[in-house]
Amino acid sequence: MLDRYFIDSPITAERAVLTGAEAHHLLHVMRAARGSRVTLFDGSGYEFEAAVERLGRSEVELAILDRRQVDREAASALSLGVALPKGDRQKWLVEKATELGVARLVPLQTERAVAQPGENALERLRRAVIEASKQCGRNRLMEIAAPRAWDDFLADHNEAACRLVAHPGAEACASFAANEPVVVAVGPEGGFTEGEVTRAVACGWQLVNLGPRILRVETAALALAAILIDWKLPQNGFE
Repeated sequence: MLDRYFIDSPITAERAVLTGAEAHHLLHVMRAARGSRVTLFDGSGYEFEAAVERLGRSEVELAILDRRQVDREAASALSLGVALPKGDRQKWLVEKATELGVARLVPLQTERAVAQPGENALERLRRAVIEASKQCGRNRLMEIAAPRAWDDFLADHNEAACRLVAHPGAEACASFAANEPVVVAVGPEGGFTEGEVTRAVACGWQLVNLGPRILRVETAALALAAILIDWKLPQNGFE
C-alpha cells in the first residue's frame, strides 16, 4: 500500500491539492519529489492513486492516476456512545475504535462523567481519526459526534433494533442479528448510576455484562467493539 494522505474535500477532478498538515508531512517528512506516487482518500469510500506534479512551500499538487472504491468497513455499523476517560486515553480509544471499524463515536454526558470535551478537544480527536484511518486503510472516517446528554442519547436511538448498555451488574444476555446496526453505550469509571440504567431499560435497551472484572472505560468500549464488529455473537448472546 502506498503512503496514504487525506484530503478533506471531495476529489472529483483530474488533479488534487494537498495542504495543511498532510502537505507538511509529504513535503518535509517524506521529502517527496516530482513523480512520487501516493494514495489519497477523501472519506467517500474511494482511494485515489496519485503522482506529485508540483511542490510548493506549503502545498502539493497531484495528478490523479486511478480511482477505485475499496470497502474496508465493518459488516455491522456500530455506533459507540462512551463517557470519555481523561487525557491521552481519549486519543487511544479513538485510534483503536477507528482501527476496529466503529462507524460513529458519541461522547456521553453522564452523572459520573469526568471529561467533557470542548470543541478543541473534539477537533483533536477528529484528527486522530484521520491518522488512524491513514494507518489502517479505512476510506470512510469514523464520525466524532457532538457530546450528548444520556437521556438525549437514549432518545436519539429509540428506533435502533439493537441497543446495548455495558453494566457490571447485568444478569441478562443480549443477542442481535448479524449485519444489523448496533448501538452500544459505555459509562464512565464508576459506571452508569442505577437511575441511568433504569431509564435505559425502560426505553428498551439490553444490559450486557463483560465479566467479573471491572474494566476501564476504553477497555470495555473496545472489547464490545471487537466482539460485535464483523463477528457473530454466540447463539445465546453474551455468556
